[in-house]
Amino acid sequence: MTQAMKTYLLLGALAFSLCLFAPAKGEAASEAQQALESTINQILTELQKPGLHDPAQRKEIEANIERIVLTLFSFEELSMRTVGPSWRNFTPDQQKRFIDAFEDLLRERYTDALDGYSGETVSFLGEAPIGSAGNRVQIDTSVIVNNRPVSVNYRMQREQDGRWVVYDIVIEGVGMVQNYRSQFQSVLQRGNAEELITLVRARADEMRETNAKNRQSRS
Repeated sequence: MTQAMKTYLLLGALAFSLCLFAPAKGEAASEAQQALESTINQILTELQKPGLHDPAQRKEIEANIERIVLTLFSFEELSMRTVGPSWRNFTPDQQKRFIDAFEDLLRERYTDALDGYSGETVSFLGEAPIGSAGNRVQIDTSVIVNNRPVSVNYRMQREQDGRWVVYDIVIEGVGMVQNYRSQFQSVLQRGNAEELITLVRARADEMRETNAKNRQSRS
Protein backbone atom coordinates (compact mmCIF):
# COMPACT_ATOMS: atom_id res chain seq x y z
CA MET A 1 0.00 0.00 0.00
CA THR A 2 1.40 3.40 -0.97
CA GLN A 3 1.77 6.24 1.53
CA ALA A 4 -0.93 8.18 -0.33
CA MET A 5 -3.34 5.28 0.13
CA LYS A 6 -2.43 5.04 3.80
CA THR A 7 -3.17 8.75 4.06
CA TYR A 8 -6.64 8.23 2.63
CA LEU A 9 -7.29 5.28 4.92
CA LEU A 10 -6.52 6.88 8.25
CA LEU A 11 -8.65 10.03 8.58
CA GLY A 12 -11.34 9.86 6.80
CA ALA A 13 -11.87 6.27 7.69
CA LEU A 14 -12.12 6.12 6.39
CA ALA A 15 -12.24 5.38 2.50
CA PHE A 16 -9.17 3.99 0.97
CA SER A 17 -7.60 4.96 4.24
CA LEU A 18 -7.49 7.81 6.68
CA CYS A 19 -4.25 9.58 7.40
CA LEU A 20 -3.37 11.76 10.32
CA PHE A 21 -1.59 15.05 10.13
CA ALA A 22 -0.87 18.22 12.07
CA PRO A 23 -3.20 21.09 11.12
CA ALA A 24 -1.60 24.25 9.85
CA LYS A 25 -2.40 27.49 11.60
CA GLY A 26 -4.48 30.03 9.78
CA GLU A 27 -7.21 32.60 10.27
CA ALA A 28 -10.15 32.07 12.60
CA ALA A 29 -11.74 28.72 11.86
CA SER A 30 -15.43 27.92 11.55
CA GLU A 31 -17.14 25.50 13.92
CA ALA A 32 -16.78 22.72 11.34
CA GLN A 33 -13.07 23.35 10.86
CA GLN A 34 -12.54 23.62 14.60
CA ALA A 35 -14.15 20.20 15.05
CA LEU A 36 -11.91 18.75 12.35
CA GLU A 37 -8.75 20.35 13.75
CA SER A 38 -9.56 19.25 17.29
CA THR A 39 -9.97 15.63 16.19
CA ILE A 40 -6.77 15.66 14.14
CA ASN A 41 -4.84 17.18 17.04
CA GLN A 42 -6.11 14.51 19.43
CA ILE A 43 -5.17 11.72 17.02
CA LEU A 44 -1.77 13.30 16.41
CA THR A 45 -1.12 13.32 20.15
CA GLU A 46 -1.78 9.58 20.26
CA LEU A 47 0.39 8.90 17.20
CA GLN A 48 3.32 10.73 18.72
CA LYS A 49 3.34 8.60 21.84
CA PRO A 50 6.53 6.50 22.13
CA GLY A 51 4.45 3.40 22.81
CA LEU A 52 2.89 3.34 19.32
CA HIS A 53 5.40 0.71 18.20
CA ASP A 54 5.44 -1.15 21.49
CA PRO A 55 3.04 -4.12 21.35
CA ALA A 56 2.38 -3.76 25.08
CA GLN A 57 1.11 -0.18 24.67
CA ARG A 58 -0.15 -0.12 21.10
CA LYS A 59 -3.54 -1.67 21.90
CA GLU A 60 -4.42 1.16 24.27
CA ILE A 61 -3.27 3.78 21.76
CA GLU A 62 -5.32 2.15 18.99
CA ALA A 63 -8.36 2.14 21.27
CA ASN A 64 -7.88 5.84 22.02
CA ILE A 65 -7.58 6.68 18.31
CA GLU A 66 -10.65 4.59 17.51
CA ARG A 67 -12.68 6.42 20.15
CA ILE A 68 -11.56 9.81 18.79
CA VAL A 69 -12.19 8.93 15.13
CA LEU A 70 -15.66 7.56 15.86
CA THR A 71 -16.72 10.97 17.15
CA LEU A 72 -15.82 12.60 13.83
CA PHE A 73 -17.77 10.41 11.39
CA SER A 74 -21.47 9.85 10.83
CA PHE A 75 -21.46 6.17 9.96
CA GLU A 76 -25.22 6.20 9.44
CA GLU A 77 -24.94 8.94 6.80
CA LEU A 78 -21.85 7.33 5.31
CA SER A 79 -23.60 3.95 5.07
CA MET A 80 -26.74 5.44 3.52
CA ARG A 81 -24.73 7.31 0.90
CA THR A 82 -22.48 4.40 -0.02
CA VAL A 83 -25.40 2.02 -0.51
CA GLY A 84 -27.32 4.66 -2.48
CA PRO A 85 -30.99 4.38 -3.55
CA SER A 86 -31.11 0.71 -2.46
CA TRP A 87 -30.86 1.87 1.17
CA ARG A 88 -34.62 2.49 1.30
CA ASN A 89 -35.16 -1.19 0.48
CA PHE A 90 -33.17 -2.32 3.53
CA THR A 91 -35.24 -3.14 6.60
CA PRO A 92 -34.35 -1.21 9.79
CA ASP A 93 -32.59 -4.35 11.07
CA GLN A 94 -30.61 -4.70 7.84
CA GLN A 95 -29.63 -1.03 7.97
CA LYS A 96 -28.35 -1.42 11.53
CA ARG A 97 -26.40 -4.57 10.73
CA PHE A 98 -24.90 -2.97 7.64
CA ILE A 99 -23.83 0.14 9.58
CA ASP A 100 -22.19 -2.06 12.24
CA ALA A 101 -20.36 -4.19 9.64
CA PHE A 102 -19.22 -1.19 7.59
CA GLU A 103 -17.97 0.61 10.69
CA ASP A 104 -15.99 -2.50 11.66
CA LEU A 105 -14.46 -2.71 8.19
CA LEU A 106 -13.37 0.92 8.22
CA ARG A 107 -12.03 0.60 11.76
CA GLU A 108 -9.83 -2.35 10.79
CA ARG A 109 -8.59 -0.58 7.67
CA TYR A 110 -7.45 2.54 9.46
CA THR A 111 -5.91 0.41 12.22
CA ASP A 112 -3.84 -1.27 9.52
CA ALA A 113 -2.78 2.16 8.26
CA LEU A 114 -1.43 3.40 11.62
CA ASP A 115 2.09 2.33 10.76
CA GLY A 116 2.01 4.59 7.71
CA TYR A 117 2.12 7.81 9.71
CA SER A 118 5.41 9.62 9.21
CA GLY A 119 4.82 13.24 10.17
CA GLU A 120 2.66 14.45 7.27
CA THR A 121 1.30 17.99 7.61
CA VAL A 122 -1.92 19.54 6.35
CA SER A 123 -2.84 23.06 5.31
CA PHE A 124 -6.44 24.26 5.48
CA LEU A 125 -7.21 26.09 2.23
CA GLY A 126 -10.80 27.19 2.63
CA GLU A 127 -14.39 26.26 3.25
CA ALA A 128 -17.49 26.40 1.05
CA PRO A 129 -21.16 25.68 1.78
CA ILE A 130 -22.83 22.66 0.19
CA GLY A 131 -26.41 23.48 -0.74
CA SER A 132 -28.42 26.33 0.73
CA ALA A 133 -29.61 24.86 4.03
CA GLY A 134 -26.49 25.97 5.89
CA ASN A 135 -25.88 22.59 7.52
CA ARG A 136 -23.28 21.17 5.14
CA VAL A 137 -19.83 22.40 4.14
CA GLN A 138 -16.72 21.24 2.33
CA ILE A 139 -13.37 21.97 3.94
CA ASP A 140 -10.49 21.91 1.46
CA THR A 141 -7.03 20.90 2.62
CA SER A 142 -3.69 20.05 1.09
CA VAL A 143 -1.49 17.31 2.52
CA ILE A 144 2.20 17.01 1.71
CA VAL A 145 2.91 13.36 0.86
CA ASN A 146 6.30 12.37 -0.52
CA ASN A 147 7.13 16.05 -1.08
CA ARG A 148 4.07 16.78 -3.20
CA PRO A 149 0.69 18.29 -2.28
CA VAL A 150 -2.33 15.98 -2.26
CA SER A 151 -5.84 17.46 -2.31
CA VAL A 152 -7.96 16.14 0.58
CA ASN A 153 -11.45 17.62 0.98
CA TYR A 154 -13.76 16.88 3.91
CA ARG A 155 -17.52 17.06 3.49
CA MET A 156 -19.19 17.72 6.82
CA GLN A 157 -22.70 18.19 8.12
CA ARG A 158 -24.19 19.55 11.33
CA GLU A 159 -26.09 16.94 13.33
CA GLN A 160 -29.28 17.72 15.26
CA ASP A 161 -27.24 17.96 18.46
CA GLY A 162 -25.05 20.64 16.89
CA ARG A 163 -21.96 18.49 16.28
CA TRP A 164 -20.15 18.71 12.95
CA VAL A 165 -19.33 15.28 11.48
CA VAL A 166 -17.67 14.00 8.31
CA TYR A 167 -19.84 12.12 5.82
CA ASP A 168 -17.37 11.92 2.91
CA ILE A 169 -13.69 12.49 2.13
CA VAL A 170 -12.52 13.32 -1.38
CA ILE A 171 -8.87 12.75 -2.28
CA GLU A 172 -7.57 13.97 -5.62
CA GLY A 173 -11.15 14.11 -6.90
CA VAL A 174 -12.12 10.58 -5.81
CA GLY A 175 -14.52 10.30 -2.86
CA MET A 176 -14.83 7.63 -0.21
CA VAL A 177 -18.58 7.38 -0.86
CA GLN A 178 -18.06 7.13 -4.61
CA ASN A 179 -15.39 4.46 -4.18
CA TYR A 180 -17.46 2.21 -1.95
CA ARG A 181 -20.74 2.80 -3.78
CA SER A 182 -19.25 1.47 -7.02
CA GLN A 183 -18.21 -1.70 -5.17
CA PHE A 184 -21.53 -2.12 -3.35
CA GLN A 185 -23.68 -1.51 -6.41
CA SER A 186 -22.04 -4.40 -8.25
CA VAL A 187 -23.04 -6.67 -5.35
CA LEU A 188 -26.59 -5.32 -5.08
CA GLN A 189 -27.17 -5.70 -8.82
CA ARG A 190 -26.67 -9.44 -8.56
CA GLY A 191 -27.75 -10.00 -4.97
CA ASN A 192 -29.57 -8.34 -2.10
CA ALA A 193 -29.06 -6.57 1.19
CA GLU A 194 -28.20 -9.76 3.05
CA GLU A 195 -25.50 -10.66 0.55
CA LEU A 196 -23.94 -7.22 0.86
CA ILE A 197 -24.02 -7.31 4.67
CA THR A 198 -22.42 -10.76 4.64
CA LEU A 199 -19.70 -9.59 2.25
CA VAL A 200 -18.85 -6.47 4.27
CA ARG A 201 -18.82 -8.46 7.50
CA ALA A 202 -16.52 -11.08 5.93
CA ARG A 203 -14.11 -8.39 4.73
CA ALA A 204 -14.04 -6.83 8.20
CA ASP A 205 -13.34 -10.20 9.82
CA GLU A 206 -10.61 -10.95 7.28
CA MET A 207 -8.97 -7.59 7.90
CA ARG A 208 -9.21 -8.15 11.68
CA GLU A 209 -7.40 -11.48 11.35
CA THR A 210 -4.72 -9.91 9.17
CA ASN A 211 -4.17 -7.07 11.63
CA ALA A 212 -3.96 -9.54 14.52
CA LYS A 213 -1.31 -11.58 12.68
CA ASN A 214 0.64 -8.43 11.88
CA ARG A 215 0.57 -7.36 15.53
CA GLN A 216 1.70 -10.81 16.59
CA SER A 217 4.60 -10.77 14.15
CA ARG A 218 5.77 -7.43 15.55
CA SER A 219 5.69 -8.63 19.16
